[in-house]
Amino acid sequence: MTDERIISPRRRADEVALDSSLRPKLLAEYIGQDRIRENLSICIDAAKGRSEALDHVLLYGPPGLGKTTLAHVIANEMEVNIKVTSGPAIERPGDLAAILTNLHQGDILFIDEVHRLGHAVEEVLYPAMEDFSLDIIIGKGPSARSIRLKLPPFTLIGATTRVALMTSPLRDRFGVVYRLDFYDLPAMEAIVQRSAGILGIPIDAPGIRTIAQRARGTPRVANRLLKRVRDYAQVRAQGTITEEVARQALGLLEVDVLGLDDIDRKILAAIIDKFGGGPVGLETIAASLSEEADTIMDVCEPYLLQLGFLERTPRGRVATQRAYEHLGLPYPPPKGGTEDLQAPAQPTLL
Repeated sequence: MTDERIISPRRRADEVALDSSLRPKLLAEYIGQDRIRENLSICIDAAKGRSEALDHVLLYGPPGLGKTTLAHVIANEMEVNIKVTSGPAIERPGDLAAILTNLHQGDILFIDEVHRLGHAVEEVLYPAMEDFSLDIIIGKGPSARSIRLKLPPFTLIGATTRVALMTSPLRDRFGVVYRLDFYDLPAMEAIVQRSAGILGIPIDAPGIRTIAQRARGTPRVANRLLKRVRDYAQVRAQGTITEEVARQALGLLEVDVLGLDDIDRKILAAIIDKFGGGPVGLETIAASLSEEADTIMDVCEPYLLQLGFLERTPRGRVATQRAYEHLGLPYPPPKGGTEDLQAPAQPTLL
């Protein structure tokens, strides 16, 4: 199940509270995404210099890269309040109207999963974003009339992992649009070191690198791995995280040297074993693994594509030569069919 995975995008309440303590508060503390940080710094300084609300911001990219964190950083830098909600939580136009009418000058409204807003809710949001006004219909039938309420200038920050599912009218109303990319190794090492310092975890440089290498270029995953390795070190290694301790702990978690976990390897093995390396459709892969197609597409695929283990083609997903090599399988596959393939060798976890 997705909730049991170390890379799951869904978080329990206790994890959210702990993650909040690890979040940077200002742009100077935010690690990685250098281009976005520089551009945001300019936008924020310009807006503050004009005493205006920041333009509406859209952040998109795979889960766990810091979209929510960045929204809170923007609020801290602008020295304004932030109200947090999500697309599925705003079911009716009245829900959105209640939120908008409670905003103050310059406040930030952060909507996670903004692509899941309903059509009727979006219609209310358009004039609010463009003209800072709210159109309310009073009454029904022939006696119905529209009243326009003025709203204080505010900033909407939307976050999504599926920007293609957003309607064009909504997407076009964001003046600042940034895609968050996977983090490089030096940035991941800096994130692990910072989090270890906040949590008071004794860890050496090789231990930091081992965790950072297996964190899939994702800060959320890095923090989760760090906490699980901390548990292992506390119980079996006198509390100090070294390279060997990290390798043993991550081996127990079945996170291999490239950061792939069991479900990632099952996806690759299914494409190769059951479907001859592809092409095969996403729904077919999901059905063969009893997983949700959205989980595979949003959580697993981006990193597999980043590693070059998968290709998306018009006919479906195809496993690349790198995927065969990682699973210890011959490439190209034998001509006799998938039944001639050997059972995939287990990749080295340590």
